[in-house]
Amino acid sequence: MNQYPHRIISPPHAGPYCFSDTEEFGSVQHTDRWVYLYKRCRACGFTVRLVVRAIPDAGLLASVRKILFTAFTRNIPDY
Repeated sequence: MNQYPHRIISPPHAGPYCFSDTEEFGSVQHTDRWVYLYKRCRACGFTVRLVVRAIPDAGLLASVRKILFTAFTRNIPDY
């Protein structure tokens, strides 16, 4: 029974040809952390979730920027 997008039923294991003959289907979706889409084998219907990118955490990015800014500054002594 087709219950897409609420539930996707696919074979439990990939076949040898599944990763060379896939198609993207559905729209790009996201959770609070990831942007993803689904890819499905045209021959058997095996489906995987493909993570496109992570949604950045603003606080984490600010702390990384601060670390990188201070990591490459040189203290040149005055003579």
